[in-house]
Amino acid sequence: MALDPQALARVAHLARLHLDPTDSAALTDRLNSILDMVNQLQDANVGDVAPMAHPMDVAQTLRADVVTEGDIRAIVQPLAPATEDGCYLVPRVIE
Repeated sequence: MALDPQALARVAHLARLHLDPTDSAALTDRLNSILDMVNQLQDANVGDVAPMAHPMDVAQTLRADVVTEGDIRAIVQPLAPATEDGCYLVPRVIE
């Protein structure tokens, strides 16, 4: 897929970008070279490659799932404008 200056102008208009007409040809060439590189990547044989979350073989170290803060509901709920049965009451948004 190659871009022409008219397609580039349409994309710039849709993205609400100002495109200087004198830079249009150079930008079109640069974007076409990027698209050519993406097309080369599409031709790569990756059928035997397993999906991975990280390019390095690392494991995510996780901390222990331990409660570090106590229950402070009794402290903060009196600060709220309105509560009922341990829940915060807020104004209705959808009618």
